[in-house]
Amino acid sequence: MAKRKTQIKKKAKITLRSASALRSAAIFAAKMNHQRSLAQKMADIMTSSFGSMSFLGGNALLFLFWILVNTKALPLFPAIDPYPFFLLTTFVSLEAIFLSIIVLISENRAARVAELREEIDFQVNVQAEREITHILRMLDEIRHHLKISHEDDKEFEGMKDMIDVEKLEQEIQEEIREMA
Repeated sequence: MAKRKTQIKKKAKITLRSASALRSAAIFAAKMNHQRSLAQKMADIMTSSFGSMSFLGGNALLFLFWILVNTKALPLFPAIDPYPFFLLTTFVSLEAIFLSIIVLISENRAARVAELREEIDFQVNVQAEREITHILRMLDEIRHHLKISHEDDKEFEGMKDMIDVEKLEQEIQEEIREMA
């Protein structure tokens, strides 16, 4: 029974850590959203509406109405842009230009947030690697202190060495240059 309680407590701690990590991610997202400029907020709102079925449907209905009016299929309205619809083509081109600029504004901000998250992940990973290496060294000391024999474990010995982040970065940069 005591063992079961210990297992439940461990799971609760893991669950609390997971909840804390999720809360931290939510706080990070909220901070990033709060730091947006007015233009970025407007671009995000517009981008989310441009990517909707209602926007697509609205555009399709507007274009259909325009074509019907200007082909005189709807005689209630005067034709202002007869076939080949130069005015409609101009409006659609302008709409495409503005849509792409607005989407790019949103995507640039999203890319900056992603880069910041990657940097945070990298820092956390480097710190975790240091802590794990330290724990492995401590385990090795405990093993030696308890005089537990072990076979020559080259992998374990290699794991006790710190990763040279600068060397790893240089290797990655060389690989990128070779790919280019």
